[in-house]
Amino acid sequence: MAALGGAIVAAHVESERATRSLAAATVGEFCTDCHDSLSQSGGVVLEPAAFDDVGAHAELFERVVRKLKARTMPPPENPRPGQAAYERITRYLETELDRAAAVSPNPGRLPQLRRLTRTEYRNTIRDLLALTNLPAEMDYELLLPADNSSSGFDNLADLLFVSPVVMERYLEAARKISRLAVGDSSMPVMVNIHRLPLHQPQDDGVTGLPLGTRGGLKVDSYFPLDAEYAFRIELERPPRERHEIEITVDGARVASATVGVAPRAGGPPPRELEFRVPVDAGPHSIGATFLERTAALDERTLKPLRRSRGTLPAIEVVTISGPFATAGPGDTPSRERLFVCRPASSADQARCAREILSTLAKRAYRRPVSDADVDELWPFYEAGLAERGFDGGIQRALERVLVSPQFLYRIERIPPGAEPGKAFEVSPIELASRLSYFLWSSMPDDELLDAAASGTLADRRVLSRQVARMLADPRADSLVDNFASQWLFLRDVAGRDPDPFLFRDYDEPLREAFVEETKLFVASVFRSDSSVLELITADYTFVNERLAEHYGIPHVRGAHFRRVELPAGSPRGGLLGHGSILTLTSYPTRTSPVLRGKFVLDNLLASPPPPPPADVPALVAETVAEGQKQSLRDALAAHRADPKCASCHAQMDPIGFAFEQFDAVGRWRETEGGLPIHASSELPDGTVVDGLAGVEALILADPERFVGAVTEKLLMYALGRNVQYYDLPAVRAIVREAAPSDHTFAALVEGIVMSVPFRQRLAPTDPELRSAGLVRGHGRPR
Repeated sequence: MAALGGAIVAAHVESERATRSLAAATVGEFCTDCHDSLSQSGGVVLEPAAFDDVGAHAELFERVVRKLKARTMPPPENPRPGQAAYERITRYLETELDRAAAVSPNPGRLPQLRRLTRTEYRNTIRDLLALTNLPAEMDYELLLPADNSSSGFDNLADLLFVSPVVMERYLEAARKISRLAVGDSSMPVMVNIHRLPLHQPQDDGVTGLPLGTRGGLKVDSYFPLDAEYAFRIELERPPRERHEIEITVDGARVASATVGVAPRAGGPPPRELEFRVPVDAGPHSIGATFLERTAALDERTLKPLRRSRGTLPAIEVVTISGPFATAGPGDTPSRERLFVCRPASSADQARCAREILSTLAKRAYRRPVSDADVDELWPFYEAGLAERGFDGGIQRALERVLVSPQFLYRIERIPPGAEPGKAFEVSPIELASRLSYFLWSSMPDDELLDAAASGTLADRRVLSRQVARMLADPRADSLVDNFASQWLFLRDVAGRDPDPFLFRDYDEPLREAFVEETKLFVASVFRSDSSVLELITADYTFVNERLAEHYGIPHVRGAHFRRVELPAGSPRGGLLGHGSILTLTSYPTRTSPVLRGKFVLDNLLASPPPPPPADVPALVAETVAEGQKQSLRDALAAHRADPKCASCHAQMDPIGFAFEQFDAVGRWRETEGGLPIHASSELPDGTVVDGLAGVEALILADPERFVGAVTEKLLMYALGRNVQYYDLPAVRAIVREAAPSDHTFAALVEGIVMSVPFRQRLAPTDPELRSAGLVRGHGRPR
């Protein structure tokens, strides 16, 4: 038996040696003319001897693997190895790279102080203080500046700076938030203006408003105090006949009036109405609408969606202002969350205040707190207590908490004794914050913090259960929305303005529908725990009437979105047929095969082309060459003739041309300029890409490559840094381990959470960093 085992090992070693020799020989035959020590084309040197220790040249060989998978090397004009050789060399290199990474893991580096993004700040305030649907002056886009972004992502740690100006904005935000949370009775009047979009129809019922009503709007709003509030309604035009209008709070009518009645002094009926209504403090759903007259309940419900408001009276603006005649702070969810006790007497105030501040600090700082943490807040509490009593003291201390570095930053400390330059496990407390800001873009909840404080979160089984629980929580919608919006650049759709003379049907409702379709679609795939491959293969999408009209999908009525099953061969199944993606990858006047090809390579195939050389002029469509008008395809062919452009455009252009049956706003077309669309091209390896189906076939020919691309983007989002060569073994492991579940989104998320980059970090080598108050047990930033 021992002899048999020895023979098996020997055979395995011999097989590895043969594969290594074959790989080195193939490189010698096809690569070294350009990549030997003399030529060094592209700064890359590929000597056969390097194959003896692949792990020692990990950065180089990860680049080689990418090039081999994309078939971009050798260049199209050079001799190339066969398909089997490509696959054999790639498999060998990945195996060796993964083996070396397992022996010496490299989780990469992150700053030890990492500021919350604006989205994370908003969500953390929501969960810390139960503050939702805030007044307009509490709009976080106004309170705080936008975060810098790179590669579409705005949560990259190296870009999250804090300048003195930004710090002033945090101070102002803390003052406003603390007053709102506590219910400061001296709060000034706030004015919230809700203007209905011109394109919103007003002749039918509005979702969320009572049956038997027509038009108007429904908004969720926060009322800071028990008080009276003024509701002012402005109509688009004076009504020509009587109509009744009503105000509802949480579905109950609180005020109504008849419009269309001329005043006694004569003149036209007024366009404005105002009501004073007492409202309890806290979040409420507000409605302003017309009562539908019985005789009007007719065929209007069967009419298609209008793009104007018709002739019936329509609400144009609803303004909510207050508080007036204040009755007190009320019993809001925020006060319930904040005031975990109430002092029984003045003698009990100090004990209760310390309990409140201890609970608050634990949640806000996302870690267990000590008496010293509460002592730091105590002078602020006492100053507020002297000015405005117990609630004032808590308000002032809360204001201090919200500008503390321990709240504004996610802090990870170096454990004493950590070997410089070596990997170590982040603490359970730090892991809890990594997990919650990945899945929720918010703070850990009490259950997660308790698991971290007890140390059980370090157990993989406990961690796995927490991941499943958190993904099932509604707060995980932030992961779907934030990740999808940044990975697919959906936030940039708002900045795309197709030429209004060429694309007259493109309007704001269509722009909004493009984004909503993609968000709903991605959320459906992720939430149903389907394979992420369904992002490409789906035979359904989500549309409203406006979008269905644009796509040519029949029998869809109304402004609400619904899932529709698509017929076989429909170009609208999967992300690639979405108007959002097609508009993002076009210019205002025309399509762009280059942008569309680049989008697929970068975001769906993990093969981002390098930036163009600085001395290469931009492509101009419909350029003139030798007195002849040049097509876009011919112009790009001439562009590819430049050797500096050929290698990248040989990959991008054929993929991009496959989308040419979609115009610059995603409409399907058969011709352009009276000529048939030619949507077929050939890649350098001979693969023909014919239309959208050809791009989908290209992606599905190597499904793990697409899953790996999604995983890379998701890992980038989870870590808050760019994915580097040393992360790629972890990416491959996540993809492999998710295969038995058919690469579901949940499996990829769990794989990331369990990975080396997510659970570990490198100890810094700079002694100054280790003495900066960020070593565990040695002080804290203030």
